[in-house]
Amino acid sequence: MMQTSPKISPQTTWMLAVRDGRDRAAFAALFDHFAPRLKGFIMRSGTGSGQAEEIVQDVMLTVWRKAELFDPARAQVSAWIYQIARNRQIDVIRKENRPLPEELGEAPGTEPDASQILGIEQEAGRLKQALARLTPDQREIIERAYMGDLSHQEISTLTGLPLGTIKSRIRLGLERLRHELKELR
Repeated sequence: MMQTSPKISPQTTWMLAVRDGRDRAAFAALFDHFAPRLKGFIMRSGTGSGQAEEIVQDVMLTVWRKAELFDPARAQVSAWIYQIARNRQIDVIRKENRPLPEELGEAPGTEPDASQILGIEQEAGRLKQALARLTPDQREIIERAYMGDLSHQEISTLTGLPLGTIKSRIRLGLERLRHELKELR
């Protein structure tokens, strides 16, 4: 039986076009997709609208300049871009000497050591195993919502499923993941 490869998201397709061909139209599509999401993500941690827009511009410029570093085998394009945004936001906050929001905080100058990296890789492995134990319907919806960075309404439109079904599958899938991963806390 032949295995089918997982579907590549439009965002990954765009990122690969930017990485491999410096495709400006693909970059514009990436920008249009991620800019408003990044701005909301940044503003939720207390950054003002104007500064959030500046950070988004810096992040997307970094995405263009460092596109060759993107590896879809290592991370989803959304995870890669959000990590760039998180790092840029930390840099801006540190320059202003503001206290870091708790979820962004890291001790200055700390680099993850081998045990931290191994721990993160082990947690990621456990998460993959837990995701694999979900029903295919739950797993697909959760992956689209959290790894594909789609809203519930966007998932409903893509799949043709009612919004209530999408929300129920996400809720049930997350409950099961919490149960599967409770030992990680």
